[in-house]
Amino acid sequence: MHKLNSLLHQELRLRIISFLATVERADFNKLLEASSATKGNLSVQISNLQEAGYIEVTKTFKGKYPHTKCMITEKGKKELEEYISSLKKILNI
Repeated sequence: MHKLNSLLHQELRLRIISFLATVERADFNKLLEASSATKGNLSVQISNLQEAGYIEVTKTFKGKYPHTKCMITEKGKKELEEYISSLKKILNI
């Protein structure tokens, strides 16, 4: 039986990485909108994906406010493709 990537199998992390796979990069507010997550939960899951090397996070300031941008890495793309492939094999698609 094929094993699913447990990091990507969590719904919010899968939403984040799937969204980032469709865009060049996205800021925190766009990810909030796309994921329907709370700020705190989104922040934690972004950190988890960053620690795994699946996304790159850039933090700057716009005026006095922090501005976080995220983009998927090559490793993240590869892991997402493998996750989808494993899921298809499990489902016999």
